Amino acid sequence: MSYSSAASIMSNDPAISRIGRFYITRELGRGTVGCVYLGHDPVMGRDVAIKTWNPRLTLIEKSIYKQQFLNEARAAGRLSHPNIVTIYDASIENGATYIAMEYLQGQELNKLLDSGHRFTPDEVASVIWRIADALNHAHHNGVVHRDIKPANIFMTNANQPKLVDFGIARAPNRVNRTAGNVPDDQTHTIFQPNHLLGTPNYMSPEQALGQPVDARTDIYSLGAVMYEMLVGQKPFQSDDTDKLLNLIAYKTPTAPHKAVPGIPPALSQIVKKAMSKRVEKRYQTAEEMALDIKRYLRRARRHMKIPMPVAEKHQAEAMPLGRRFLFWGGYLSFLAAAAITAFILWR
Repeated sequence: MSYSSAASIMSNDPAISRIGRFYITRELGRGTVGCVYLGHDPVMGRDVAIKTWNPRLTLIEKSIYKQQFLNEARAAGRLSHPNIVTIYDASIENGATYIAMEYLQGQELNKLLDSGHRFTPDEVASVIWRIADALNHAHHNGVVHRDIKPANIFMTNANQPKLVDFGIARAPNRVNRTAGNVPDDQTHTIFQPNHLLGTPNYMSPEQALGQPVDARTDIYSLGAVMYEMLVGQKPFQSDDTDKLLNLIAYKTPTAPHKAVPGIPPALSQIVKKAMSKRVEKRYQTAEEMALDIKRYLRRARRHMKIPMPVAEKHQAEAMPLGRRFLFWGGYLSFLAAAAITAFILWR
């Protein structure tokens, strides 16, 4: 869920000073359903983000969206991964429903993209690799996010991506360990009567067609996010929702390396596989996708002139003088041999 700027929406809503045991400092932002506050946990002595109802929701609306809050607490609360937002607490007391979570400082990925920020191919690979690893952790714990999109990937000030907002995630009790940890319960679709869950631009074809979904729907959506980060635009665009869903279900987007010269074909192939229309042609697990991206990053770094890692340099300097001479002699001999080999191949 993305939130508007708090400065423009404080309006005349009554001030909130406390939610549960948490003291409220200020409002951080709000969406259609939820409102997020900066709070302080007096027990643990740390700042937290408190997500609760938008004050303008009616009682009927709260009852409708209550399941989303429970889903988010149940789904994200069972996960522990450096690239997934940490849930500290969730409760319903005195009519207040809230989730206390890790306070993140930075910006949502969609806001970075909308501002015109462009990532290098290697930066894209690094971000998507971490989110794929986070999804692999979620899927192994029976959680399917179902709404992967740039707005739900938070980039911290340290450039670490965090997967957030599990409001429409499915966290079944049973997990099929023999089929890539895909939940046994695959009969639910992304549709509810008169209500479309998820963001159309990043939906998988099976979501767009209202078919049953499993963990591979997250892989498709992550491929769509990767496409946008590489190319600078969404794989499918239309102001007409029905047309957009039809494009997602049946049309293949232009390959990233053909849309934008300079994008490595290897990354383009990863996007193509992740976004395959047929689920059996996609990566069957997020781990497979993460491993392919990791292999790309290793190859890319090998082809770059990267200096000796600091740890190895310090290790060499700590050696006795005689061993240090042998170490550096061997290291220089290796460089000379590599240069001679390159020259011979060139001739």
